[in-house]
Amino acid sequence: MNRFLQILNFLGVLVLVWLCTFQWKDNGRLHAAGEDLERTRQEQAAKIAEQEKALQGYQADVDDLREKLSKSDANLKQTQGKLATATTERNQITAARDQLTAERDQLKAAIEKWSAAVAQRDEAIKGAGEQVQKSQAERNEAVTRFNDLVTKYNAAVKELESRKG
Repeated sequence: MNRFLQILNFLGVLVLVWLCTFQWKDNGRLHAAGEDLERTRQEQAAKIAEQEKALQGYQADVDDLREKLSKSDANLKQTQGKLATATTERNQITAARDQLTAERDQLKAAIEKWSAAVAQRDEAIKGAGEQVQKSQAERNEAVTRFNDLVTKYNAAVKELESRKG
């Protein structure tokens, strides 16, 4: 009977080793996933910073173009005698304005797409965090149940040994 308990105890230890190994691998995978998410967040933050710098540059260009348009309007008033030349310049300025408007609309669309992508990323990160917390809670519950089982098993073994002795 003692030999049987030793074998049973050995098998219990093997099961415990297997559970620890499984938990270790699972924790390693979760840690790696967390690091990947953090790396992605940092890359996205860098991209956001680059895009903000680009937007500031575009704003400066728009301001320069607005200033140039104002100067062109002043020159147009001064050169009313050259109506044909002024008409050509006006058409060119109108085309430039239309092009800027189209570029502005494209930039607005790009910003909206980017904002939606950031929102999706934030939701994915939030969901991953919730999954990690849920997994941790399940792991803790499983460990607690296993510890309770081992305690009951040890008590049963002690009781069997005390009844033999």
